[in-house]
Amino acid sequence: MDIYRLKSIWKWGLALAGMLVVTLSLLVIRQVVDRIKTFEHQKVVFFKTAVEDLPSNPDNASFVLHDAILTADLQVPLILVNERGIIEDARNFGAKRDTSRQFLENRLLRIQEGGYPPLDLADGKKIYYEDSTLVANLRYLPVIQIALVLMLIFLGYLGFSVSRRAEENRIWVGMARETAHQLGTPLTAIVAWVEYLRNHASGNSQVTFAASEIERDAEKLELIADRFSKIGSKAELEPHNLLTCLDRTRSYMQARAPKRIQFNFPDPTAPPVIVMINTHLFEWVIENLLRNALDAMEGEGVIRAEVRQDSRWVMIDISDTGKGIPSSRFKRVFKPGYTTKTRGWGLGLSLAKRIVESYHKGRIFVRSSTPGKGTTFGIMLPVPKE
Repeated sequence: MDIYRLKSIWKWGLALAGMLVVTLSLLVIRQVVDRIKTFEHQKVVFFKTAVEDLPSNPDNASFVLHDAILTADLQVPLILVNERGIIEDARNFGAKRDTSRQFLENRLLRIQEGGYPPLDLADGKKIYYEDSTLVANLRYLPVIQIALVLMLIFLGYLGFSVSRRAEENRIWVGMARETAHQLGTPLTAIVAWVEYLRNHASGNSQVTFAASEIERDAEKLELIADRFSKIGSKAELEPHNLLTCLDRTRSYMQARAPKRIQFNFPDPTAPPVIVMINTHLFEWVIENLLRNALDAMEGEGVIRAEVRQDSRWVMIDISDTGKGIPSSRFKRVFKPGYTTKTRGWGLGLSLAKRIVESYHKGRIFVRSSTPGKGTTFGIMLPVPKE
């Protein structure tokens, strides 16, 4: 199991654990709210009993008990209506609202339409009531709780992502510059050995040919070192003909590819397609895509490049007839370290994504892929502003 699949499983596991915690919390809050509502209903019933019983029990003990009930800290908003439907009294809506006839009539209408059924008094009067402010606020508590949890999760994820991205950037830059530095010393020696071979070839065409090929590879290594040295620094973008860049990369890769691999690329003599690129870095992207295509086809197949343009983007499609990629891995293939090969570090496509998106402000993605039939990678570059 690769690290990114394991990471995905951990994310889903944490999400399910969070949902379980929130669900349990909501159930507890619901139980608390129900108990408070039951308790407040009982207080309203006691209030009703006190209102009914006080006139018929004028003795001192009953008066003290009922008066204590009537003046207790009852937070439930209620409205007393007589037998003719006229509001006689109201409590716990607020000092001003308790005496506002218009407010009480509107509130009474709302309670009658969707509130609790009234409590009937013996003399035909009725007590209408609704949940207290405490219960009403508790109803919003789960929403507030979920919002806070989601906000904390988002902030935590955002902080973690920024920190991880900064750490990855430092690793990329350090590794790239160290690689460029390490390549410098053997390159100098290789160039010196090429000159030595030429000076001692004595008309030997094979030695001269070998020296020329070694020199070409040394130049390629110098180009690679230059590419690595540019990682972490601002890439200078200049207008270039995209068709020429594609053909130059095709020529280099085709000379090193198996003979049964066919390359179908746009004609470099066609009308130019101008894009703002750093040729060293962008050709590196195309090389990585072509290497992946060659690995996927295992010595036989077709690699095709197509170029299109609209008002905003220049689009390049690199297709192969290789093994293909499952749709579940379309995004994962650009992650550092992801590879299905027994060799390599799995950094090629990750570098390609960084070069296209960070340095060229474009996009690179898997446009389509069918296992057993092939894959098409898409690259989008902004059209240069005139």
